[in-house]
Amino acid sequence: MRREAGFVEADGHRLECLWLGPRPQETDAPTIVFLHEGLGCVSLWRDFPEQLVAATGLGALVYSRLGYGRSDPCALPRPVRYMHDEGIDGLPALLRAAGIGRHILVGHSDGASIALVYAGGTPATGLEALILEAPHVFAEEMGLASIASINADYAGSGLRDRLARHHGDNVDVAFRGWAGAWLHPDFRHWNLEAYLPEVRVPSLIIQGEADEYGTVAQCDAIARQTGAETSVLMLPDCGHAPHRDQPEATLQAMVRFVRAIAGRGVAAR
Repeated sequence: MRREAGFVEADGHRLECLWLGPRPQETDAPTIVFLHEGLGCVSLWRDFPEQLVAATGLGALVYSRLGYGRSDPCALPRPVRYMHDEGIDGLPALLRAAGIGRHILVGHSDGASIALVYAGGTPATGLEALILEAPHVFAEEMGLASIASINADYAGSGLRDRLARHHGDNVDVAFRGWAGAWLHPDFRHWNLEAYLPEVRVPSLIIQGEADEYGTVAQCDAIARQTGAETSVLMLPDCGHAPHRDQPEATLQAMVRFVRAIAGRGVAAR
């Protein structure tokens, strides 16, 4: 499998990226685009993108958003609407800069929420499907409590040191930007449900039954309100990261879904 690490220049910012398999200009098939979680980046996906590419034969782009990994830093504090901004402006700019036409989004946590904003709030030209790991469309008290606990012991728990191995000089930007936005008093009113009726592509939701940041209420809200077919896979003995906690079950579900989508030849919008 071809593997090329580098950067994409998007909207005046340099974003870390990893290309896997065929590039968009080399194939008529859709490209899988991976959107990481609130503390994630390219390297924190580990080898899961390679596994999905190997199993499906599609190409993929894995990238770190502004302020994460080896991408350019961003200004703090992040606004409460940072996921709205990323879905409306940041992701479309990245797709244009990378020359991606047909695409399937794989979003984890914040990345899943960004994918929903993009799908429901922009023309999303070329989007064919969404895979949403542990998505959130509104704030829940149990999730906010989990973030508050992590924030209180960010340095003392060793989390900062572990994250620094992936984010380098961006480590505090990544953590403080994420935690600061989620713990802002206004975040209790944060909500993405208005975008859901305009989501017009099939979605697969994968949620851990022991997710410490969100409950099945998130999945129910998405499945009930989106404007296209949505299926939900609940995984036992699984926390907030299905691709790490239950990698085999998660990979199998994604492979089946991606093969079905690619096989349909869904027309780009």
